[in-house]
Amino acid sequence: MHQYTAYPMYVIMNNNERLAIIQQKLSAALGASVVSNDPDVLEKYAIDETSDLKGNPWLVVYAKSAEDVSTVLSVCNEYCIPVIPRGAGTGVTGGAVPVCGGVVLSLETMNSIIEIDVENMIAVCEPGVITGILQKEVAQYGLMYPPDPASLDSCSLGGNVAEGAGGPRAVKYGTTKDYITGLEFVLADGSIIQHGGKFIKNATGYNLTGILIGSEGTLAVITKIYCKLIPAPAYTLDMLIPFASLEEAIRMVYTFLINRIKPAVLEFMEEDALIVASQYLGQAMPHPEAKAHLLIQLDGDSSEEIERILQTILSLGMVHPDTILTAQSPQQKERLWKARRCIREAIDAKSPVFLAEDCSVPRSSIAPFLTGVKEALTPYGLQSIIFGHAGDGNVHIDVLKNDMPYEDFKKLVPALKEIIYGQAYRYGGTITGEHGTGFIRKDALKKFATSQELSLYKRLKKAFDPNGILNPHKIIDMD
Repeated sequence: MHQYTAYPMYVIMNNNERLAIIQQKLSAALGASVVSNDPDVLEKYAIDETSDLKGNPWLVVYAKSAEDVSTVLSVCNEYCIPVIPRGAGTGVTGGAVPVCGGVVLSLETMNSIIEIDVENMIAVCEPGVITGILQKEVAQYGLMYPPDPASLDSCSLGGNVAEGAGGPRAVKYGTTKDYITGLEFVLADGSIIQHGGKFIKNATGYNLTGILIGSEGTLAVITKIYCKLIPAPAYTLDMLIPFASLEEAIRMVYTFLINRIKPAVLEFMEEDALIVASQYLGQAMPHPEAKAHLLIQLDGDSSEEIERILQTILSLGMVHPDTILTAQSPQQKERLWKARRCIREAIDAKSPVFLAEDCSVPRSSIAPFLTGVKEALTPYGLQSIIFGHAGDGNVHIDVLKNDMPYEDFKKLVPALKEIIYGQAYRYGGTITGEHGTGFIRKDALKKFATSQELSLYKRLKKAFDPNGILNPHKIIDMD
């Protein structure tokens, strides 16, 4: 695991005297119990779910309110101490890793669902609320919060907003950005700002909420979230369909869409993805001869509507009904989804060091993009596992180290990234669809953004955070 030390602009801050002052001020203001420099605590907050990346926090502070966040930021801003906001720590691009030291500001104890307003179909939440918990709570009222990242049982809403998270249901319902109607946030100087709220339409002034979605804690710290809800569909049907090739599976995707079939979920998994998941779960893989699978969820207001959609799918003549595995019970549904959602965990168990990418390309380019990536990776002799959201063109490509010596693999990573990003660029795509830029992709951003865009990013960062204390060296470097 590589250890990142403080960057030159912060080296002077990392000394015992200066840290003692900061710790004293924060302990006096917030209470000593929420401020920690315990080595075991610091070790826990030195990483997120990013493979092979570690930082060295100086302090960890647990915020309980927007006022606590304001205090932490105003003190740290005065002393130019980096602050790294952190939710559940499930990110995979190093967004919550303190690569230049500083104070990790944990929002995990700000985990209250403040209000579920059924009449306006809005949930007001603190950033530490786990996404899956919100979904279960609103379901009791016949409502649904559609964004559903694979890590929904562990990821937090604040992290989802900060990363602009997506999920399998994006093909029909969109991503996190489509369901946030307002935010309370704290600027680097400690100012608490309320923007938006329970109303759906807002054309007043600049869209500050939209700017903060996907900003990865580099512009402000989010302390309250207004989540739009929708009526939950009355019926759903989940099914797994095997295909003889990836090309056939992808052809099915755009055949669906051109025939106005819009499933709630349209996921694809290559053969190796299901194999690693089945091995991890200790379950037999259905249709082991298949080279690719589509995991599809249909939803609607009646069973008759679901049946009509299913019959339309069969009428296309691209699949035989006998090959379709449908979930006939909640247990079968859970089994199907467990296999999809555990893929990343299964990869980590098989190869703790791996390269994880999530490029987005036009849907029609998924097959040639992946073929190009596979062909370019072949000479390296490394296993790649491919899965993702076929309905919106967001593809996850994980390249495993497996038995290759660590140093050899690390030397190859830049070339592997160049291959994947190069193919994405070739097919009119981009480097990430839902996991953010973070620390590990910020250099690649320079190839996908124009100089004018990069300049604008820096000016925006400077306007929100003049001293550059908020999550430094994420998305873009200021020095």
